[in-house]
Amino acid sequence: MQVFQQIEHIFSIGIQYCVLIIELIGVAVLMWTVVKSVVNLFKKKERLRLELAEGIALALEFKMGGELLRTLIVREWNELLILGAIILLRAALTFLIQWEIKIEKKNGLLNDKIDKK
Repeated sequence: MQVFQQIEHIFSIGIQYCVLIIELIGVAVLMWTVVKSVVNLFKKKERLRLELAEGIALALEFKMGGELLRTLIVREWNELLILGAIILLRAALTFLIQWEIKIEKKNGLLNDKIDKK
């Protein structure tokens, strides 16, 4: 029984480190996107909104992946409900951002066709 507890403890620590790394990647992606967007704002780049939305969506995907991995080590129902709510919120945000990306791409294609005429 003690061997099982040690293996479970090692597994839990491994999952916590993986979650930390995945969420740090998400934060790094978001920070890089914001810095790049601010620079592009001063350059008056046309596709600024699209690139910002894509970066935010990618960062949210990493954060959601970390939350899903965290569900492996949840012990209580309260924690599971909180994680579920966080995952649903991030999924809804990702859906809305993907919807906005689709609209921006459609508008960009529309503007390109108008410019060619």
